[in-house]
Amino acid sequence: MDKCASLEEVRAHIDRLDHDFVALLAERGSYVKQAARFKKNSDEVRAPHRVEQVIARVTSLATELGANPVVVDAVYRAMIAAFIEVEMAAALGSDTSRDRKGGEADLVPR
Repeated sequence: MDKCASLEEVRAHIDRLDHDFVALLAERGSYVKQAARFKKNSDEVRAPHRVEQVIARVTSLATELGANPVVVDAVYRAMIAAFIEVEMAAALGSDTSRDRKGGEADLVPR
């Protein structure tokens, strides 16, 4: 990490990192879309056990890399929740429907 001589230099580095973060979010999003193809219902999309596995892995990684694990936990929970919402909206917006008993919509188009 560079030692910056000015606030402008700090901001330039932050802007560069923001660009990289957004590019990585786009890449992660494309894999989330691929994963959705394999999920059959909303429980598989929400996958709370998998969410906790990811959180445990990234907070451990945060500690290892010198990042604040509380911040990493919060960021990942927000990101995962947003991806779940997008995945659910896409599934429900496709050619899917609730079953006649009012159950969860299948994620596999009919």
